[in-house]
Amino acid sequence: MNKLIYFFSCFILSNAVVGQTVSFDSILQTKSILKTVRADVRTFGLQIIYTQINRDSKGIPTFKHFTYHLDSTNYFYPASLVKLPCAILALEKLNSLQVHKEAYMFTDSSYACQHFVKSDSTALTGFPSIAHYIKRMSLVSDNFAYGRVYEFLGVDYLHARLNNLGYSNIRIRHRFDGGCKELEHVTTNAVSFYDENLNLLFSQKQEVSKKIYTHPLEIVKVGKAYINNENKRINKPKDFSQMNYLSLQNSHTLLQRLVFNEYYPKENQFKISLDDQQFLINYLTIYPRESKDPIYNSKTYHDSFKKYFIYGDSKNIIVDTNIRITNSVGQSYGYMADCAYIQNKSKEIEFMLSAVIYTNKDQILNDGKYEYNSIALPFLAELGRQMYYFELSRKK
Repeated sequence: MNKLIYFFSCFILSNAVVGQTVSFDSILQTKSILKTVRADVRTFGLQIIYTQINRDSKGIPTFKHFTYHLDSTNYFYPASLVKLPCAILALEKLNSLQVHKEAYMFTDSSYACQHFVKSDSTALTGFPSIAHYIKRMSLVSDNFAYGRVYEFLGVDYLHARLNNLGYSNIRIRHRFDGGCKELEHVTTNAVSFYDENLNLLFSQKQEVSKKIYTHPLEIVKVGKAYINNENKRINKPKDFSQMNYLSLQNSHTLLQRLVFNEYYPKENQFKISLDDQQFLINYLTIYPRESKDPIYNSKTYHDSFKKYFIYGDSKNIIVDTNIRITNSVGQSYGYMADCAYIQNKSKEIEFMLSAVIYTNKDQILNDGKYEYNSIALPFLAELGRQMYYFELSRKK
């Protein structure tokens, strides 16, 4: 069996892996936006992971990892980063049920905050499916689609499988749509699957989480004030202790394991087919305008809508067809993160880059006043370009 050198949450490295050393301090001195963030790393909550990928004569990859201010206790809200593990685990669960990802999926509801869903106007078939929800999540980070996938998984199943994969500190326990509260968040809707002739394939009852999933960091509070759901300012830090948690490190390794799944020892592979793997990677890579089902308006969903590294500071059409980025992003409450596998086959370049930055100068959460466009996106775009230039010059 082909094996690759990999790391879980503790970043186990092998001395057998060779690669050129990188100095983040030097790279962060190359452009003014990088210097700005480097000068106040703590305020910006900056964390970076860069992975060099080298292949032997048989094409088998090995990795060398470099980190900058990586700290799983330095909290950031993962936002849409949780959509990637949910997509992977949904494909796994369907395989275990022997239900195809294109099967029609109907969702029932029992709470006012839940959604009753039997149609999908964005799908050519007119019907919802896990495959179509994953497309929507991967292409434009669709929150409605994430909610339905989350409900199919169920909170207990989701955490049991993550724990089995070595991710015991990940917490995914709430939707992003519907306004659910407390117990409603861990109560997941009944769902059923049908073939194209509407014959029932599988049904799953409503589930209530049997376990309480406390935050790995216990009490997490951010900022000096926040705007609540009634649009009132609350003059105290916002409490994230009951919200989702996913460290940058875990997000990075999840993407790495997806892209290089077949090289892992059998017991550590995701239990998905090659077709499922290629399907998910494809929709994490292509631009919204390249999708034929669903179809997106390119003016609203420009090429860089989810491509923060290299291209995030521009809304122009990306004309370079050689550079392709397979990635997962998160953006909320002033936090912006990107976890990416970047390649240019014509130049034999491939590497992984993940970073998170916090841009909330007034320290008020949920007021819509964040420096995404003036600092976060320019920083991530430039960081991506500088790491790409570094790879161009790196001896393989």
